[in-house]
Amino acid sequence: MSVFDRIKQSLTRTKQQFIERFEDVARQADEPQHRSRPVDVETIDALEEALISADVGVAATERIVAAVRNRKGADGSLRELIKREILSILHGADVQPGNGTRPHVVLIVGVNGTGKTTTVGKLARLIKDSGKAPVICAADTFRAAAVEQLEIWARRAEVDIIRARAGADPAAVVFDAIAAGKARGRDVVLVDTAGRLHTRVNLMTELQKIRRVAAREVQGAPHEVLLVLDATVGQNGLAQAREFMSVAGVNGIVLTKLDGTAKGGIAVAIANDLKLPIRYVGIGEGIDDLIPFSPEQYVDALFEEKW
Repeated sequence: MSVFDRIKQSLTRTKQQFIERFEDVARQADEPQHRSRPVDVETIDALEEALISADVGVAATERIVAAVRNRKGADGSLRELIKREILSILHGADVQPGNGTRPHVVLIVGVNGTGKTTTVGKLARLIKDSGKAPVICAADTFRAAAVEQLEIWARRAEVDIIRARAGADPAAVVFDAIAAGKARGRDVVLVDTAGRLHTRVNLMTELQKIRRVAAREVQGAPHEVLLVLDATVGQNGLAQAREFMSVAGVNGIVLTKLDGTAKGGIAVAIANDLKLPIRYVGIGEGIDDLIPFSPEQYVDALFEEKW
């Protein structure tokens, strides 16, 4: 199955939620006798309902609806207009991280339960399959199960893992992992961080300490800070993102469980509200079920079939 087919399959529930609510009125709005007229209230209301139900969010919905209200006959079909507007939102947040420094240090952050630890293993496999050599750092030392789980994923991905005893200083483990990455000629160091300590303050303080250690050991590190968000939690994920952005320097999103929700429009809300690019999406439980996010493939998969 191609990457596009897998994206399309993962968006099946979102597509049903969005397209089926809007299909009839959109078709009517695109009839030749209606194209030269302002879009009617019924169509606007149906569009707003469809976008909100898919978790596109209020701000992004308002932007898309404004484009529809201002539609001119030359703008093409309503379907194409909305596709262009969503693509514009997604591309507006798509700033690529800097490359070239080795090892490239990536912090993986997020609350427990989002699929953070499994994402590290899947990302290691994806990086390895691209021809680069990663090493995993098990810096979530406050949860023994997290280290054990990560070791299983490291074996599946067939990559090195650097770990320490339970309760060890996470920043010290990051120091060791970067040193090992340099000594072994690894291209990428993937750091799994704690999702929850005793208090929110402890968690954020620990993340800042890890950032300082990484910056001291490798120029420009951490080069990426990827926040893992569970697509099924919808708008609550935006609140999580804002919190991590303020202290952890998040510059990219991994959206997991996209295949398990009818609210896959959260990708648009993230790009519009947070101006953060989505780097990867999780579309299943297997080690190969993490794929790079493509705005074009996302929009094409959402709109490909009947309207």
